[in-house]
Amino acid sequence: MKKIIGRVDVVDFPNLGLYNINVKIDTGAYTSAIHCSEIIEEGNTLRCIFNSATHQNFGKTEIVFDTFWCTDVKSSNGYKENRYKVKSEVVFFGKTYKINLTLSTRDDMRFPVLIGRQFLKRKFIVDVDLENISFLTSKHEHSYTF
Repeated sequence: MKKIIGRVDVVDFPNLGLYNINVKIDTGAYTSAIHCSEIIEEGNTLRCIFNSATHQNFGKTEIVFDTFWCTDVKSSNGYKENRYKVKSEVVFFGKTYKINLTLSTRDDMRFPVLIGRQFLKRKFIVDVDLENISFLTSKHEHSYTF
């Protein structure tokens, strides 16, 4: 059975060392995207720095991915952009799910992460009247004061 989720939430990306991250549930986006301040391709690895002065709980976390690929993403303004894509995990309602994330600079956006349809399908129904349903109903090991 699908869980009901609101239009925004607060989730964890344990493999990325990112906790209590504000996300926007975006049914208009096919892929999910995460803010990445620096991307360095070195040989067969991708070194990513997740850092932001704008987005809360984005400290200077550095992750090296052995598996990554590039994909074309059509942005909301209609332009195609080639982005790196990585596999990771995200926690909703205390349950860990696999997720594909495209990497982009989102410092100028309100939310550092967009959760798109590719991830949402067969798991969640979005109720735009609701907010932070997963966050409010889950126990959080990594609690922060807001």
